[in-house]
Amino acid sequence: MINKVIEAVSAALFEEFGCEIHMEEIRQGLEEPCFYISCLEHTSKKFPGERSLNRNQLCIQYFPGTPEKQRECNDTAGRMEQCLEYVRTGREERPLRGTRMKHHTENGVLNFFVDYDFFVYRRGEKQEIMEKMKAGINVKGGR
Repeated sequence: MINKVIEAVSAALFEEFGCEIHMEEIRQGLEEPCFYISCLEHTSKKFPGERSLNRNQLCIQYFPGTPEKQRECNDTAGRMEQCLEYVRTGREERPLRGTRMKHHTENGVLNFFVDYDFFVYRRGEKQEIMEKMKAGINVKGGR
């Protein structure tokens, strides 16, 4: 599911910016401007029933293509907040909402952080069914 989230983010960025997007480490031949997307942390917490909460923290790096790197990074961060607020993974009816967005620029590279948290429903797991219980109330004094 992590790859589907990254692909949805990639599609949203490409639609907004139209530049190259990398999901693997860039060793040589970096053509700016471009993006690099990575998942910093993924956690899964089980909940009662057949569901678990998946949390995915992404880091998206933007390598600007103009000499005015800080200005370009600031503009790009604002546009990213808009285009990454909701992303769609495939044919899913509901989009995923990006939360806890933050960014900073370091050495002329924008580092943009966003979390995508969602519930996953597991099928086929059997639930323990509770036995039946009888309860009664006795009132003193009979009224």
